[in-house]
Amino acid sequence: MRALLQLLRTSGIRRAGAPAVAAARLPLGASAGPGPRRAMALYRTEERGQPHSPDYRLFFKNVAGHYISPFHDIPLKVDSQEENGIPTKRARNDEYENLFNMIVEVPRWTNAKMEIATEEPLNPIKQDAKNGKLRYVANIFPHKGYIWNYGALPQTWEDPHRKDESTDCCGDNDPIDVCEIGSKVLSRGEVVHVKILGILALIDQGETDWKLIAINMNDPEASKFH
Repeated sequence: MRALLQLLRTSGIRRAGAPAVAAARLPLGASAGPGPRRAMALYRTEERGQPHSPDYRLFFKNVAGHYISPFHDIPLKVDSQEENGIPTKRARNDEYENLFNMIVEVPRWTNAKMEIATEEPLNPIKQDAKNGKLRYVANIFPHKGYIWNYGALPQTWEDPHRKDESTDCCGDNDPIDVCEIGSKVLSRGEVVHVKILGILALIDQGETDWKLIAINMNDPEASKFH
């Protein structure tokens, strides 16, 4: 856990030189897509375009209704003094109870490989593509799609110009990934408080790709895992 906290204090947290996309307004008169607006405690999401298409985007709003970037504007730590001007409750002063915000990109049992678009204005969630084709993960019998809720920590960034001491490889230029193993199937765009249980370093095509194993603090089993 100390190694994890050190990671979040250093290479994981966005520093000068990390990709930064200026906030931008959506075009006036642009209509919301067929997807519903879903209310959350501090954030709402708005779908545009058709799912499973290159133009699908999931945008984020704060409680005031302003568009925000999930990459830059949502706090990393749950015990931040305030989120969007709203005071938040502080976690207990125990490193095993340090809580982080997780942005859900891929709900459990789905196949579409969704991710935060770090290079686009407002950093919406979109479906990743490779060689012009949308990406999907393969089913591994007897399961379908992702076996956990998959997402990322906001305000983190794996530096592609900094070699990680643990892997001897540079970062993958993306936020730090989270695999949430709780019992509930979460929704794309949810912002949930998670407790970190472990950390795994992968090397993907010569790049460091950390995976955090976490559990939703609202999961009925959360208190049993450390």
